[in-house]
Amino acid sequence: MAKWILYHTDGCHLCEQAQGLITPLLGDDLLQLVDIMSDEELISEYQTSIPVLKSDQGPQLFWPFTAQDVRQFFTQTE
Repeated sequence: MAKWILYHTDGCHLCEQAQGLITPLLGDDLLQLVDIMSDEELISEYQTSIPVLKSDQGPQLFWPFTAQDVRQFFTQTE
């Protein structure tokens, strides 16, 4: 099964909403939270687009997304 990364940062209300959509569908054990502020390269890549859900296979889902979008993304990338 695929592993998933949610790129976020502290204090981002959209990131909190995204995590709230994803966690019930996936659970905490398969979702890795990565704060983009921990890495200059991540800041450069994601600062204007977080939250971003990424599969360990490479595909990314950019905000805004719904629970239905997330389910469809999981199905397409497994």
